[in-house]
Amino acid sequence: MGSSSSNRPEQSSPPRPAARLRIDLFSIFPAELDAMCSLSILGRARAQGLLDLRCWDLRRATKDAHRTVDDAPFGGGPGMILMPEPVFAAVEEVSGPRPLLLLDAGGRRFDQAMAAELAELGSAESGGFSLLCGRYEGVDERIRTELVDGSVSIGDVVLAGGEFAAMVVVEAVGRLVPGVLGNASSPMDESFAAGLLEHPQWTRPASFRGLEAPEVLRSGDHARVARWRQAMALVRTAAERPDLVAARGVSDADRELLAEFGLELETGC
Repeated sequence: MGSSSSNRPEQSSPPRPAARLRIDLFSIFPAELDAMCSLSILGRARAQGLLDLRCWDLRRATKDAHRTVDDAPFGGGPGMILMPEPVFAAVEEVSGPRPLLLLDAGGRRFDQAMAAELAELGSAESGGFSLLCGRYEGVDERIRTELVDGSVSIGDVVLAGGEFAAMVVVEAVGRLVPGVLGNASSPMDESFAAGLLEHPQWTRPASFRGLEAPEVLRSGDHARVARWRQAMALVRTAAERPDLVAARGVSDADRELLAEFGLELETGC
């Protein structure tokens, strides 16, 4: 006989709100990408329903016994090329959010501004974007010209594939989604957020091997600390990335801030 409790209405958890950003990743290593998407900040955001990260196998639509996705280039040359047929089929079968961006050395240089643009796609009609990870010597040109909507590069380096580059994009974008970071002000106080590198940081102990943390940080004067950090961000950026200071410029207010703490920028800034 069934238990009398079977007549009771089933208890259900309240529905989880839709994720604030969906990112689909296409790769020949979907399991490995999925594992990385489950780590640390990304993993917590996934579990909380803030990020919807989906990893798809480019071999999903192949029909041959070896699940082939690559072939030799026409005209000869070293290495193998991702074929258009399986890649088009995989992307079209999934119908992930657009734009679909190819990780490619010739793509738009990825930076914090682009990360912010991609994070905003969570509020767009598509709800997100997709990334296509290249492999081998490259992709058939028809993938580049007829399938993807653009391409992105993390820098002038050569990698064996786009998976690690894709994770750079996913983490940089994901942490800008509201709620992903515990401190809502964190993304606004980091390197590149205002065209500068982040200010230097110290923690306990205040004295370590004769090296002292700055007195201003221990003063308890939060307004003064904020001004000092802004001044130090300018100093650090001028020393380490003068190109950023040149692009941003140095205002009269910046110079007054530096003078308040007896600081100077390197010559030429």
